[in-house]
Amino acid sequence: MLTKINHLGVAVTSIEEALPFYRDTLGMNFAGIEEVPSQLVKVAFLSIGESKIELLEPTSAESPVAKFLEKNGPGVHHVAYGVKDIEATIARLIAGGTRMIDTTPRNGAHGARIAFLHPKSSNGVLTELCEVHEGSH
Repeated sequence: MLTKINHLGVAVTSIEEALPFYRDTLGMNFAGIEEVPSQLVKVAFLSIGESKIELLEPTSAESPVAKFLEKNGPGVHHVAYGVKDIEATIARLIAGGTRMIDTTPRNGAHGARIAFLHPKSSNGVLTELCEVHEGSH
């Protein structure tokens, strides 16, 4: 069902302030910044091996990431797993009793189709399913 860890989402108050640590200190490859209006975030992409780190900066006080930062401060926000067929994966999880935030996929960064599991179904970890097509990041 899952193919790999696609990325770790890290909530930050400022990409500009956080980026030098990941890019310069840790030496990760920086692949750019994209705004995802539907999620009310700006995302910086860094790669390490075949996985990525996404720095998530809220663009609105209404952003789920802004609410996360207010409650928890900066840190790991979610773990995203790659899947080949997001609809089938969602159906299988729901059939098994998993509580979903998204019962149908939505658009994420880099043209990915995404869906989130509710943390109450995944031991307190916000979990994202991420279907990325060949040629996408």
